[in-house]
Amino acid sequence: MKNNPLKQLETLGQSLWLDYIRRDLIAKGELRRLIEADGLRGMTSNPAIFEKAIAESHIYDQEISELAHKNKDVETIYEILSQRDVQNAADEFRSLYEETHAADGYVSLEVNPHLARDTQGTVKEARQLWAALDRPNVLIKVPATTEGLTAIGQLISEGINVNVTLLFGLPRYRQVAEAYIAGLEARLAQGKSIKHIASVASFFLSRIDALVDPLVEKFFEAGDEKTEIAKKLHGQVAVASAKMAYKIYKEIFNSERFKKLAAKGARRQRLLWASTSTKNPDYSDVKYIEQLIGPDTINTAPPETIDNYRDHGDPKLRLEQDVNKADLIMAQLSELGISIDKVTQELEDEGVKKFNEPFDKLMEAITKKSSA
Repeated sequence: MKNNPLKQLETLGQSLWLDYIRRDLIAKGELRRLIEADGLRGMTSNPAIFEKAIAESHIYDQEISELAHKNKDVETIYEILSQRDVQNAADEFRSLYEETHAADGYVSLEVNPHLARDTQGTVKEARQLWAALDRPNVLIKVPATTEGLTAIGQLISEGINVNVTLLFGLPRYRQVAEAYIAGLEARLAQGKSIKHIASVASFFLSRIDALVDPLVEKFFEAGDEKTEIAKKLHGQVAVASAKMAYKIYKEIFNSERFKKLAAKGARRQRLLWASTSTKNPDYSDVKYIEQLIGPDTINTAPPETIDNYRDHGDPKLRLEQDVNKADLIMAQLSELGISIDKVTQELEDEGVKKFNEPFDKLMEAITKKSSA
């Protein structure tokens, strides 16, 4: 167990979370095993994960049938199923949450993805989920859209834990951190405690390379200076973005402004590396864990990526290595005429769609199972 690379992440200051949830994982004791043997310290979910869990298994069929016979509508059935899973998982992590003084042990549940462009709808549903889950160690996932930023600040001011999801760009990350800090300041101004409020900023990584790589590959045959630049940038932009995000994180949360909040018990909004399964088979299957290990960060990975890292991970502090090179990589994109801001906006728009589609498929699957 001492040689388990997953366990070694903890000694380097990084928390490993699981990007997956399914009822039998909890019921059969597998989640408990991951906590004890691999040092798992949290869990995230999203509409695509629930769609796969509910639509592609028979684990939930009986409960869907029972709820349908009670005349529960499809969305209510989904809410009951997903909330029970998150509550059960949160209960598994509760002792870790208490042992780490609320630093870890969180489970995330997302607001309806169709609310990504609806500030008030997001706030309303986040409040409902927070009350229904009734656990201190849950995070409500809110997308980092422009509309989501206002919702984030409002929810933090109300003492609701937030996992900011679908985050791709560095300017947007600054806005996310600002929303969190402004929310803490607003709550403090109301004379309320900010000691137990938790938030993470989930930076999506592999999707950045998946979109940028084809753009730089167009220059591979140019045979000039741009070809050399393109080859240096290939497969490097996501990790470079993460390194720059961590630099911004340290700047913001070491600032005098945040130190005043920290003196009142405020926690840093940790960076969480998401979308860490490798999309390109030419790259290492642990690329988005290996290169991003740093203090006070989180990596949430799907089961296969966790299995791969357990098998052949080589944990070392690498997040703050070659930061100047990362800065150069981001700058050189413009030399190829690639706007990283346009790329990240496209990824955000695509991400909202990618969560809406499985959510709609899930509603269809529950409808069919209810009818059956």
